[in-house]
Amino acid sequence: MFKLGCGGKACFQNELLSGLTVALALVPEAVAFSFVAGVEPLVGLYAAFMVGLLAAIFGGRPGMISGATGAMAVVMVSLVAQHGVEYLFAAVVLTGVLQISAGIMRLGKYIRIVPHPVMLGFVNGLAIVIFLAQLQHFQVELPDGDISWMVGDPLILMGGLILLTMSIIHFLPKLTGAFPASLAAILVVSLLVIGLDLDTKRVSDLASIEGGLPLFHIPSVPFNLETLYIIFPYAVILAAVGLIESLLTMTLIDEVTDTRGHGNRECVGQGIANSVTGLFGGMGGCAMIGQSMININSGGRERLSGISAALFLLAFILFASSLIEMIPLAALVGVMFMVVLGTFEWSSLRIMNKIPAKDAFVLVLVSGVTVVSDLAIAVVVGVIVSALIFAWEHASHINIEKIDDEVKGVRIYELNGPLFFGSVKNFLDLFDPKSDPDEVVIEFKNSRVADHSAIEAIDTLAEKYMRAGKQLHLRHLSPECRTLLHKAGDLVEVNLLEDPKYRVADDELA
Repeated sequence: MFKLGCGGKACFQNELLSGLTVALALVPEAVAFSFVAGVEPLVGLYAAFMVGLLAAIFGGRPGMISGATGAMAVVMVSLVAQHGVEYLFAAVVLTGVLQISAGIMRLGKYIRIVPHPVMLGFVNGLAIVIFLAQLQHFQVELPDGDISWMVGDPLILMGGLILLTMSIIHFLPKLTGAFPASLAAILVVSLLVIGLDLDTKRVSDLASIEGGLPLFHIPSVPFNLETLYIIFPYAVILAAVGLIESLLTMTLIDEVTDTRGHGNRECVGQGIANSVTGLFGGMGGCAMIGQSMININSGGRERLSGISAALFLLAFILFASSLIEMIPLAALVGVMFMVVLGTFEWSSLRIMNKIPAKDAFVLVLVSGVTVVSDLAIAVVVGVIVSALIFAWEHASHINIEKIDDEVKGVRIYELNGPLFFGSVKNFLDLFDPKSDPDEVVIEFKNSRVADHSAIEAIDTLAEKYMRAGKQLHLRHLSPECRTLLHKAGDLVEVNLLEDPKYRVADDELA
């Protein structure tokens, strides 16, 4: 059931203020991502409003902010360039359908097994992609139609305005946190350009913005197999990129707030948001790491903060669109450069020689694949490589220490090593119910149950002991393990003070 999550006036006010802060910071980023995708700024603003609103209502992670993102924008640009914006709208609708299907099939659980080096590579690769996308703004079209890099005074002016924008964003928070630094930088640079009548490109030079309500619009494309053949590959990539970034962001917010979002519900929520957005002229989107952290740091924890952010943004579109047209392009590039600097995990460079070589390899691999291909493929490749390395190293590391209590006639098996799909066979081979005494204890204190294959292995072992007429005790399993066990559920000895707390990748608790 949908709930705003606030039960008092103070909470209500705090969520609204958090939403306002996010909305103010969303405006320049949505416009900038529109340029990355090669669409009109209003298309990005509509996406930021509708994706943000619907994901906040139907998603599985309260307090998380969604909107137009650079990760999805870089996928869209080739589709827009080759086939036009109408095909983009159709692809976004199909993207939403695929994401809803992923949620219904309960695929959201798999984000919980993404290794940390893959997450670092994902973040770093995303930052590099956004940076490279900004370089096109340093190019100009010559009278003969050729494209050339800026030189001379235009380059100096562009660079100066960008540095000014970045300086304001960097230093203003040190003075006051009462006003979003990105918006302040946009305003200062815009006033400077307008007041001095500086000859530099503005948003109005690239596209006209009409600040009206988004209107229902069925994409003007042929409804045939040829269209499906064109948009389907893009829709698959967009769906994967959107879900990966959204679920990774959800995981980050989970850690920060010490709560747990629902991955499958988030898949459905993102799908609904994108399907509707494509029918109202939006470019589509997903969860935003930076904006979500702004919301969390501002005190936003509930759905109301995301809903209010979207509604505030709509108010800006309706009543302040003419102001957006006056924004210098250099200011937007400066904002995006600061997004790049803030997104890139610089600590990963310092720890490269301190972490295991395999983790460093995965980090670099994911970052590189993200730059040369796309985010979805990069994360999938990283997870597969990490899983293969992990399975190879740990499948045979599981072992037991056998302790016999001859007085009580009890045999204790102390299990050491992770229990997961790669080690379950070795785990089952370690026990011989027929030769064991009548009472057996399996100690899991030094082990970790990682996935459903491990749960099934424990249940299988318990069934063997039951058939042999032996009494089995299972100690120090996590609460999630106890919940997921079926045949062995009654055999678990609960110790609230000593039982470990960790999560298991499984459908039932997703």
